[in-house]
This record gives sequence, C-alpha cells and structure tokens, in this order.
Amino acid sequence: MSTEIVVVPHTHWDREWYEPFQRFRLRLVALLDEVLDTMEREPGYHFTLDGQLACVDDYLEVRPENRDRVAALVEAGRLAVGPWQILLDEFLCSGENIVRNLELGMDRADKLGGAMPVGYLPDMFGHTAQMPQILRKAGLLHACVYRGVPSSVTSDAFAWVAPDGTALRTQYLPAGGYGNGAHLFHDPEGLAERAAAFVATMREWHGPEGPLLAMYGTDHSAPVRGLPEMVAAIGARMDTLSGYIGQYSGDVAGLPRVEGGLRSHARANILPGVISIRPHLKQAMSRAERMVERYAEPLATLWGGEWPGRFLDMAWWRLVDASGHDSVTGCGVDETAQQVAARIAEAEHLGQAVRDMVTARLAATVPSDGVLVVNPTPDVRAGIVVVDVAGIDPLVDPSGAPVPTQPLEYAPTLLLDEEMDPATALTFIHGTELYGQHITGWSVDHGVLTFTVARETTAAFDVADLRGALDGVTRVRIVAEPRRTVAAMVEVPPLGHTSLRPVPHERVFTPPVPSGGLPNVQHHASCWLGSDSATLPVRGDEQVIDNGLLRVTIAGDGTLTLVGRDGTTVTGAGRIVDGGDVGDTYNYAPPLDDRIVSEPESVEAELVCSGPLVAAVDVRRTYRWPAAGAGLEGTPEVPALSRISRTEEIVVTTRVELRAGEPYVRLHVEFDNRCVDHRVRLHVPLPAVATESYAEGQFAVVARGLTAEPGCGEMPMPTFPASSWVAAGGVAALLEHVTEYELVSVEGSADGEPTGGELALTLLRSVGYLSRNRNALRPEPAGPQLPTPAAQSRGLRSVSLALMPCASWQEVPAAAESFRHDLVVAPGLGNRSLDLPAPGTGLSVTGDGVVMTSLRDRDGWRELRVVALTPNDTEAVISGSLTEARYADLRGRPGASVQVAHGVVRLPLRAWELSTIQFRQH
Repeated sequence: MSTEIVVVPHTHWDREWYEPFQRFRLRLVALLDEVLDTMEREPGYHFTLDGQLACVDDYLEVRPENRDRVAALVEAGRLAVGPWQILLDEFLCSGENIVRNLELGMDRADKLGGAMPVGYLPDMFGHTAQMPQILRKAGLLHACVYRGVPSSVTSDAFAWVAPDGTALRTQYLPAGGYGNGAHLFHDPEGLAERAAAFVATMREWHGPEGPLLAMYGTDHSAPVRGLPEMVAAIGARMDTLSGYIGQYSGDVAGLPRVEGGLRSHARANILPGVISIRPHLKQAMSRAERMVERYAEPLATLWGGEWPGRFLDMAWWRLVDASGHDSVTGCGVDETAQQVAARIAEAEHLGQAVRDMVTARLAATVPSDGVLVVNPTPDVRAGIVVVDVAGIDPLVDPSGAPVPTQPLEYAPTLLLDEEMDPATALTFIHGTELYGQHITGWSVDHGVLTFTVARETTAAFDVADLRGALDGVTRVRIVAEPRRTVAAMVEVPPLGHTSLRPVPHERVFTPPVPSGGLPNVQHHASCWLGSDSATLPVRGDEQVIDNGLLRVTIAGDGTLTLVGRDGTTVTGAGRIVDGGDVGDTYNYAPPLDDRIVSEPESVEAELVCSGPLVAAVDVRRTYRWPAAGAGLEGTPEVPALSRISRTEEIVVTTRVELRAGEPYVRLHVEFDNRCVDHRVRLHVPLPAVATESYAEGQFAVVARGLTAEPGCGEMPMPTFPASSWVAAGGVAALLEHVTEYELVSVEGSADGEPTGGELALTLLRSVGYLSRNRNALRPEPAGPQLPTPAAQSRGLRSVSLALMPCASWQEVPAAAESFRHDLVVAPGLGNRSLDLPAPGTGLSVTGDGVVMTSLRDRDGWRELRVVALTPNDTEAVISGSLTEARYADLRGRPGASVQVAHGVVRLPLRAWELSTIQFRQH
C-alpha cells in the first residue's frame, strides 16, 4: 500500500463562526503550539495550514517568538501556508477583494518561505466562474475544491474553465471533502480495514494507478498522537497538499471539462441561504468595497498628494478579513456578526477619510461659495447632484454657462427668536461660531439683539464690543443667510472634476436656446435641458413620472408599470411578498402551512417633487404580516414549522424616483421589521418569457436557468447571488449590494410550459437559529443549533435598487456603473475671490463591455485593472497623457511593454478577459 495513500494532515480553521474570533484564537494557539512541537520532534511530519495566512498571523500575534520556527518549517516544505490571506466566501465580496486576498496571502507567505502553489478552496459555498483565471493570473496552476462540483464530474480531477477560456487543473475532494481521511486514524484497531475500504472508495474516483489523497483533518481539529506510526503501519506516506498535487504538471489534457461557476447541489450542500441572511452585513460590505475600490484608491492615485498607502492597506486588511466564509455570510453567532460589522465599518471609514482628503485638496482651488463635483467613473458623466448653496442666484459652471437646477429645499433663516437674557446668548458664542455658523454682523434695535450668521465670515467680531450695547435687550434673534438645496445637472470629465457656483443673473453667460429645450424658469435664466431624449426634463405627478427615456405609472395597488423608450413594458413591478421562513442562517425553509401576504390593505401615494430634473413619489403600502413562526416545537394550537395567527401592521414605503437622463427608475424600500421567521421579496414580472437569467458578479456575467442541480441532502433551491445587477426577460434590476434572486416560473399555458415569469429579489430573510437540527429543506444540521436573535433583523430596514427595461443584458453594465457610483460633491474651501478652476480629466477608460475594477499607485507606477464583460473580443481605450505602460499579473509583477501612442493605450481583450497594466502619466 506504500504507493496508494498520501496522508495530508491539516486543520480547517473557521476563524470565527459559532464562537467569536478571539475565543477560537485561544484554541488556535494551543493547536499550533502542538503542531510545531510535533513537527520538530517528528522529522517526517507534514502539515497543511488550511490555505490561509490568517492562521499564521493570528498565532504569531500571540506567539511572536515562534516566527522563525514557523518559517523554518515552511522553507523546508513541511508546513504549507497560503496562498490566501483568508478563506473567503467567493460570492459575497467583490472580484477585487478576491484579488487583494490572494495578493496579501501570497506576499506574506513569501516572507515565511513561500506560499502553497495551490488555489485551495475547501469549504466555500460554491465557486465563482472567473476563479480559474484569477488563480492562473496570480501564477497558480492548480485549484482544489469540494462544494459545488456537478454530477458530470466522476473523477477526482477535472479541468475548470473560466469564461475567458483559462483552464486550470482542479483537484476535487470527493467522498468526504477536506475530511475524506479524517476517519482513518481515530483508533489503531481496525486501521488496516479502514485503509482498505478507503482505497476501494477512492479508486472509483482516481482510477487504477497513482497515489490517493487522504485529507486527514476537519474543522478546528488537532493532529492525533501517534499519527506517524499509524501512517507507517498502513504503508502510506505523509505530505502537504502541495506535495501531493505537485506530482501533476497542471496539464488539463484528457480531463473532464467544467465551465463557469460551481453551484451544484449534486455532491455537497452549498447552503445558499447565507446570501440573504443578515442583509445589513451585505449592504455594508458592498458599500465599503465601493468606497475603497472606486473612490479612495482611484482618486488618491490621480489627484492626491502623498500616497496614503498605509491607510488603504488598513482598509483592505479589514475588507479581506470580513470576507471569510463564516464572516460576511452571517452564518455565525450574533457576536461574530457584530465583530464583522465593526470591521467593515472601519474599512468604509478609512476609505471615506482618504476620499475626503483628496476632495479637500481639490476643493482648495474652488471658491468657498462654490462646490466641487468629482466623477468616480472612467467615462464622461452627465448626472444629477444635490448641492447646498447660498442665496437664490443661478448656478454656473467654470465656463460661465448656466447649469440646469431644480430647488428641493430651502433652509430656515430664522434660527432663534426668544425672550432671553442677552448674557445667556453670549455663552452660545465661541469665537465667531454661533449655532454652527459664523457671525457676519449684529445689531440692537428696540430691545432686540439680532445676529446675522453664515457658513463663513470675513467680518471682525469682538464680544467685548457687544457687551456695552446690551442695556435694555430682552430678546435675542439669530438670522441665517438664505441657503437652498438644489438638484443640478452637471457634466464631469472621466475620473475628473468640475465645479459650480451661484452668480448674479447679469453675470450668467446666455447660450443659444435649443429647439425643444426647457428653460430653467426657477432662475429666469437661459439655462436649458436639450431636446435630445437623454436630457429631456422629468415631469410627474402622483400617478405618472416620465423623462423621455422611461415612463413610470403607479397603479392603485402600489405596483409600477414601466415603459422603456423602445416600448418594452414591465407591468406590476415592485410587488412585495411576505412568506414564512422556519429555516436557519444556512437554508431557507418555508412552513409546511405557509401564509403568503402580497396584497396591501391600503395604499397611499404622495408627490415629493415633480421635476424638471428629479421627480419622486412616496408610495406607502400597509400590510398585516404574521408576527412569527411557531418555534422549534410548536404548540397544541399552532404546529411546529408554521406561522402564528397574530399579525403586525407593517407600512412599506417605497420612494419611486426618476431623474433626467437615466433609463432606470430608482426605488428606495423601507419598513420597520417587527416580525420574525419570515422572508420578504420584491417581485418584478418579466416582459417576455425567460428561461435563464444573467447576473453580474466577480468579473463575470453568469447565465442561470430556472432550476438548480439536485443530488445531495439539501433541497436545490434555484436562488442565486447577483452582485451589481441581474437581468431576465427584458428587465434588469440594478443593485447596491449582493442580492439573492430567483427567476420564478409562472405556469398557465395549455401544455403546462412557462408562459412568463417573475424576478424575485430577496429584501430580507429573518431567522432565529444559526442552524436547525430539523430543517425541512436540509436533512442534516449545517452547524450547532444555537439561537441567533439578531439574525431576525428587527427594526428599520431599507434597500435601494433600480429597475430598467432592456432589450439585452449588454445594455445593463453601463447603467449599473452610474447607478452604483454617485458623483461626489464637496464644498469649496478656497478664497471667495477665486474664479472656478477649469475642469480636470483624470483617466478615460472606454470600450465595448470594458469595466474598470481597480486603479491604484504601486511602486511608482499607476496600476489599472479592467475586465471585458462581453462575450465578444473587444478593446479597452485608455487615455490620459500616458507616457509608458506595461502588463502586470495579479500580484503586480511586471510583464511585457504595452505600446503608447499619443498618450493612449489600446488594449486588446479576449471575451471575459481580466487584464492589468501599469503606466505612467505626464
């Protein structure tokens, strides 16, 4: 048997899960103390440390004196570490987060002696389509997986093929996954028989020749004493995972091919309910990733001063840590979820700080009565911003041309008017500050002391001068300068900036009036929206809003009818459906006798604003939702796995907003969740029959059908994750965070075939247990049955999304790019005497299907990453006074030169290709 079994001792270390991080770390330190002692005592002992550097970091933070011991074992090839920083959930973080995770893990492993050259993915709840390309472009030739593998794979190795065609040799862990050999050595007695049975089972997967992989370890497991002797007793040998896989060259010839993502239920549970549990974690993660990836890093690269690398590194550490497969998933105890939320919040705060530092630097050139507007996207952008400015004068851009505006709100000018001892009023003053503004003047008249205040002041003020004028004062008044909040339509250069300011009417440049345009009647100036439908004004009332690209009609039941420019019509969009969920954080499970509520008891619509730039209506629907499920055991009156009869009144408010120039309607859904054990979904009927959906995520667009492949224990629910958008049957939903969706078939034709369908988006899944021992849709527990009351997600809940009729999913990425990345507004910080600075262009990245995923400073170069979200070969056009450029891999290692002509790079891209270049600019 000496050539038949290779034993790989390891532990699968869930960093945080059914206990919070620090409690697990105590156990980790004890385990690794034992591993190091054993390995130094037994020269033949090998150990694989779960493919993640986090285990090493967490250990060495407590035992820093053992770093050299760890490094010596890594350098000797006996202790395998990395390549990941942490074992992530691949669907609940961005593609860029996956890249940075791998980059961090491999760089840190190199400092210890080198990373395990295997993309080890042992316990993720399915795998993303582009993972083979990501691993190959980081220099890895092998992957190793367990969950999500389809039934078409009947061997322990296959060629995993990414959408761009990259094929990676992938080791499959059948017959027990990463613990397929965990049962072998629990007892010396019967060892030979267990080994023989193991060989018989694994030969069916591996074939008649070659050694068999026995993964000896499981969750949080320590090595059993006497292991080397037992391994020798069955004639096996011990090695690391990379030692076993290293016998293969990486050639995929002759291996079965599996294309795209791995989300089959055929061989293992993939626990899809983690996508929708604790939605606040998913919202926070996506928000923080966008802040760091698409605001802080690119703006600091192009417009910052000294590179704030340490702050950005700290943000990425927190984002990567939060991406753990038992972290952002929300399938741990409440204490774990609280720690993850805090980590994500810190990452967002760090990103905000860097963004604000850069915008403050730019705003220093903008007069203090103006505003700076920054574009975080790499193409010219015309969009709506909301700005706060003084006075009632019209706004102009740097050319002096008027900017279309719409007043939204006027700030109160009378801040205080009360009978008061003036000495008390003087205690409110701090320097020139009073009531959050600055004193511009004061007067005393007929016993009334009046202060005038504004956001800034140049007036000299000495409280001592005021004290002598207070005789007879019995009343104090504070009057602020007039200020207003307005919506403004502005055009901003790619990854660049422009600015606005109010000026008197007589100083406004008057352009020719375009035919069919709309005057900005608010300011009686020649400020026009063009006649092209992309800039036609929005008009609206309580029932209909229309911007020339999209017409939205609000029905009596609160749902929406959308009519696109090409006539594509969506009827009944936005229906809210509440149903029971007596499952757990891993798997949705409807009650045996469910009570579905989809019809509101009452509906109200209130016009918020009617255009010409923004029209919005608040739709309030009142429902009676069952208050709870019956609990684990039920009652004599209410059986287990059902919903109780008591109901709660729930008001769901949906702000329906349409902006000039946007082909989609924005929805902000908000309600106070006072119920438990339920699922809330927003349904969108499809304009046309659809048998598949298209969802963006992690550098790919994935086509999925109406079903999921069954085979293992759990019910194969056809619910799937979408990161920034999902489209089907002529309509797309643009998303702010990873969202669970299902393409719901609608039966109704004579032959029983689907005649239409609905896109169902999960807004909330509310459950009270980490895992239930009895889950109707999963026969075995997924973890310990521990209460998770915070996973009920009580309290105010809100979700923002947009709906867009579309002829093809290829129309959607550009719309999602603008929806997800708002223009940034910052107040001017320069002297009021300054003119508005000229607009500035940072970097333009265009091309059919080309999406920028990262832009940062790296070792004196600027590094740009793009992906071709298209099934066709394409070209990325990168312009912005480039002087030299070169390719790089995902670890930042430079490659061949890239031609630069007239400051422009034309980068050919295969369909679905991920490409990184480093460049310099004038």
